[in-house]
Amino acid sequence: MHAIANTIDTVLHTSTRCITGSVLVLCIALFGAALAPQAQAARIKEVAAVEGVRSNQLTGFGLVVGLDGTGDQTTQMPYTSQGIANYLQQLGITLPAASASSLQMKNVAAVLVTAQLPAFARPGQAIDVNVSSVGNSKSLKGGMLIATPLKGADGEIYAIAQGSLIIAGAGAAAAGSKVQVNHLSAGRIPNGAQVERSVPTPLQEGNSLTLGLQASDFQTARKVAQAINTRFGAGVAQAMDGRTIKVLAPALPDARVTFMAELEELPLENSVAAAKVVINARTGSIVMNGAVTLNPVAVAHGNLSITISNTPSVSQPNPLSGGQTTVTQQADIQIKNEPGMLIPLPAAAQLTEVVRALNSLGATPQDLLAILQAIKAAGALNAELEVI
Repeated sequence: MHAIANTIDTVLHTSTRCITGSVLVLCIALFGAALAPQAQAARIKEVAAVEGVRSNQLTGFGLVVGLDGTGDQTTQMPYTSQGIANYLQQLGITLPAASASSLQMKNVAAVLVTAQLPAFARPGQAIDVNVSSVGNSKSLKGGMLIATPLKGADGEIYAIAQGSLIIAGAGAAAAGSKVQVNHLSAGRIPNGAQVERSVPTPLQEGNSLTLGLQASDFQTARKVAQAINTRFGAGVAQAMDGRTIKVLAPALPDARVTFMAELEELPLENSVAAAKVVINARTGSIVMNGAVTLNPVAVAHGNLSITISNTPSVSQPNPLSGGQTTVTQQADIQIKNEPGMLIPLPAAAQLTEVVRALNSLGATPQDLLAILQAIKAAGALNAELEVI
């Protein structure tokens, strides 16, 4: 009980420093390091998957009808009128060419429909679909998607989508004023598509399966093969490279499924991911995992700010001079360069020490983007730096 209380006090004290510090984005990593062990056991299903057993992307062009005057302006979106003309033709209604090109339907919108066909999906099963406007429709709220074929990368039809849209938003406009909550030009149809064709998988083909790691790592590949051989016998699994493991599997379908179910639940003790620091340059977010370490390094960072301000000045001519009053702009440019002290950062072998060292710089998350890149270039950051 005393140990738990001391841990809670340490975490609360650390959180106070994080809140008052400038590097708020690193608090999440600090909490994780304080409350969790350094290395956690993962299951094989969390780091690897059977090659060929995956989902497939489906897409299709469709029409949403029943809108309350918020559809496409067909004079600017010719594919909307062409799409409704083609649909009516399939129903046996043929429109003259002049009428088809001049259709004015404010309750129809052209959309793109996307979906994921999961592995082992069979004909008759229902899958969710996403619907997004491709024209100038103001809102898809209250609309219904008419039958839309969904095709795969090979051009074959694998599902048919149809149903009423769910739009998580609302909007209203009047007298030049407009209020909108969330996005109105995209929605979702739960179970909105029915599978018409299945995709074959290599699960029951041959006498072996190939596991593919989510990230290339020779250590993880070796540990996966060792865990399988320890459970099912020597020679069952063989690491082919840093990403693939070849596994001998039973021939009977039921036995193979049972074998894979047990295999995916095998734990990988002391599995530590490769050290990585992910930087989002757009938002200033910085995330690092527990394997990140820091070598001794000294950092100096100063801020350079340039301020340009314009002040209008009125030039008034003398009376009876015949001149005109003019307005001129007076520009004031100020350059401020704040000094940066050289701060030594000690070696850090744990994530908490890395966070504490970076917090000691007193830099903002935006400044840390440049500092981390410079530390990496200096060879003091023992991690892969990825900018997204």
